[in-house]
Amino acid sequence: MDFMQLIFQALEFIFPAYCANAIPVLAGGGLSMDFGKNLPDGKRIFGKNKTFRGFFAGLIVGTVAGLAESFVFNYPIQFGIVVSSGALLGDLAGAFLKRRLNIPPGELLPVVDQVDFILGSILFSFLLPMSRSWELFALVLVMTPPIHLLTNFVAYKLKLKNNPW
Repeated sequence: MDFMQLIFQALEFIFPAYCANAIPVLAGGGLSMDFGKNLPDGKRIFGKNKTFRGFFAGLIVGTVAGLAESFVFNYPIQFGIVVSSGALLGDLAGAFLKRRLNIPPGELLPVVDQVDFILGSILFSFLLPMSRSWELFALVLVMTPPIHLLTNFVAYKLKLKNNPW
């Protein structure tokens, strides 16, 4: 397999996760997923930016993107919901870690902010009966941070986000 083909396969594979991760910026708000509650350490569970509306909007859009890919690329029909769920739960795990490290919502935790949702998607993809390669996963992990930073910068310039990361 040539490198360009691998790049396209990586983008195909991760596209629903990208959608699921991006949509909460546009559709988020409302009730936070942690209901404003703190753990015994006195810190919020996820923070104010992780909302039910954003989560479910991301899940719906990522699932639809994955469903379309299921027909085009012959992926399992449940591909979109599995990979999108992994992305959103990976992002929640990153938010949980940031709260434990006293990093406020919206502040940067390098590397974690760029790959938490990808790691969740990759892990959840193991639930699916489909072929994947370690090369594909490695490429997704390498190409996602610059893509993530670029899209966040664009969202910041469009005033959709409060910070460029």
